[in-house]
Amino acid sequence: MHIFYTPDINSDTYILNEEESKHCIKVLRLIKGSPLNLVDGKGSFYDAIVEDPHPKRTKINILRVHENYGRRNHYLHIAIAPTKNIERLEWFLEKATEIGIDEISPIICDRSERKDVKTERLNKMITSAVKQSIKAFHPKLNEVERFSDFILKCKSSNKFIAHCIESKKSAIKDQFKLNSDYLVIIGPEGDFSSTELDSALKQNFIPISLGESRLRTETAALEACFEINFLNR
Repeated sequence: MHIFYTPDINSDTYILNEEESKHCIKVLRLIKGSPLNLVDGKGSFYDAIVEDPHPKRTKINILRVHENYGRRNHYLHIAIAPTKNIERLEWFLEKATEIGIDEISPIICDRSERKDVKTERLNKMITSAVKQSIKAFHPKLNEVERFSDFILKCKSSNKFIAHCIESKKSAIKDQFKLNSDYLVIIGPEGDFSSTELDSALKQNFIPISLGESRLRTETAALEACFEINFLNR
């Protein structure tokens, strides 16, 4: 199955850009009449064929549209402090997209070692994972934001903060509501500061534990992603 990401599709035909056309014709060696699929990142999955196999502007004919393809019964938003080694954050984005996630927010915390990220590159990683895992919905990647600003505007029905500070915490399954929307905040390698935790609690975030092991930032985020998806099955 050959899948192309076409977020601007709006008719029964589509022209692949030069990069995608080259991949389609030169790499995959598709010819006139070859079947392929398109996803728009908004939930539509298209059955299509190659109409004009041009190496710079391949024309595609749409045969059928499947709306809300693979829509899940919940909405998951994970806010994560970018890791010092950006490849670890990229790994999380790839795997979370494959498992199922709707929105990601990079947040800068008091103990963050990385203060910025290149969202353009990260979005490309997400798009690649969307195509590889046959997803019709493209997760939204937000721009980097300060933790203190982020928690003040969160509107999710279920707000969780995972941390390692010694205090009373719950497991996700014990605070879980089926088929809902969820926000989980994951801190940096050095964890949240006590000031940040207090601020989150004042904004009605529920403190959670992700198990007995001490997890890396990206592992903790993926664990939360897996748990919420699993509980919603």
